[in-house]
Amino acid sequence: MPDVAKLRKDFPILESGIVYLDNAASSLTPEPVLMKMMEFYRDYRANVERGIHRLSQRASGEYEAAHGKVAEFIHAKSDAEVVMTRNTTEGINLVANGIDWRKGDRVVTTLLEHHSNFIVWLRLRKRFGVEVDIVRPSSEGILDVNTFEKAITDKTRLVAITHVSNVLGTVTPIQEVAEITHRHGARILVDGAQSVPHIPIDVRNLDCDFLAFSGHKMLAPTGIGCLYIREEYLNETEPLTIGGGTIEEVTEEHYTLAPSPRRFEAGTPAIAEAIGLGAAVEYLKGVGLEATAEHEKSLATRIFQGLEAIKGVKVYGPTDFSLRTGIVSFNVGELNPHDVALALDVSGSVMVRSGFHCAMPLVKEVLGARGGCVRASTYLYNTMEEVDRLNGMVEEIAGAFI
Repeated sequence: MPDVAKLRKDFPILESGIVYLDNAASSLTPEPVLMKMMEFYRDYRANVERGIHRLSQRASGEYEAAHGKVAEFIHAKSDAEVVMTRNTTEGINLVANGIDWRKGDRVVTTLLEHHSNFIVWLRLRKRFGVEVDIVRPSSEGILDVNTFEKAITDKTRLVAITHVSNVLGTVTPIQEVAEITHRHGARILVDGAQSVPHIPIDVRNLDCDFLAFSGHKMLAPTGIGCLYIREEYLNETEPLTIGGGTIEEVTEEHYTLAPSPRRFEAGTPAIAEAIGLGAAVEYLKGVGLEATAEHEKSLATRIFQGLEAIKGVKVYGPTDFSLRTGIVSFNVGELNPHDVALALDVSGSVMVRSGFHCAMPLVKEVLGARGGCVRASTYLYNTMEEVDRLNGMVEEIAGAFI
C-alpha cells in the first residue's frame, strides 16, 4: 500500500482540512509536478521544434521526453504512437473526425459512456448516415460480452467503449470486446479517462487501436491529455487540425504532413502542461499503480458498505468490488443530489460531485436516478478517516431529512 501520510505532504491544499473525493472529475496536483512546470517557465521558456538556440532545444527535449514517458507508461511501441491533446474529449473527436466515414458504416458504443464518447457518434449519424448500435449494461452497470457478439458485425467500422465507468467505477471487458471487434475487421477506441490514472495499462495487452485519456485526472495540470494511436493507423488517421508544426513540406500546390506525433499536434502546444504530464507519470510510477489501485478499492469498499448500511441511502453499482474501481455513486432518499453535495461541503468540508456526471443516459435510463446522483471518487492521497467522515456526514443528513 502507498505511504499515504508521506504522499499527502506533496499536496498542500489538503492541509486546509478538506476531504477531496472528486477525483473522477479532476485530481489534485502534487508539488513535484508543479515544480517541473515552473522549471520550464523559469529556466528554458521557449517554443518547441522551431528554434536552434539553447532554450528552444531544451524545451523541445523536455517536450519530446514527455511523449516517451507516456509511451512507456502505457506500453506503447514507440513515442510516435502518443499524440498530445487537450483532454480525452479532444482525443475521441480526433478519431471521430479522422476516419473516412461512408453511409452505412456502423459504430458500436454503450449506455455506460461519458457524453464525450457518445454524442460524437450520434453526430456521425446526422453528418454521414453512420448507424449507431448501442449496447445496454445491466442495472448494476455491467456489460455482457455476449451482447457485443450480436452488436458487432462485418459492417461495424469502430467500437467505442469506456474502460471504467465514470459513474459506477465498473471495469469493462476490453480484451474480449477487442477480440470480437478485430474478428470483424473493425477498430476499437477505448476511453481511458478513468482507467489510466488508476490501474496499470498495457495497450498491447488490451489490443486496442486507440486509447484516449486526460492529464488532469492523473495528477497533471488541466489542458493536456493523450491519444494513443496504433502504429498501423498513424498515417491513415486524419489530423483534427493542421498548420504550423504539422508539415514536412509545403509548396504552392500541395503539402506533406510530418510523421506522428507532429502531424497531429498543430500550432504551439501546451508545453508546460505536457512536461507536467510527464512528471505526473513519473510520480505515479514511483508510487506504483498496483498499490494505488488496491488502496482506492479498499477505500471505495468502505464507502460502499458504510453507505449501504444507512437507512434511506441508495448505492449504485455492483457489490462485487473485483468488478469496479474507487468510484461510488449514491442518493439520499428523495433529496436533490446537489443539496446533499452542498451540505457535505458546508458542514463537513467534504468535496464530492453531484448531477448526471456527463452520463445522462446511464444515470437516467439504466440507474433510474432521474434527478442525478452524488459521486464520491478516491485517489492515492485519500485516507480511511476521510471516507469515514463522508459516511458519517451522509448518515447525519439522512437522519435529519428522511
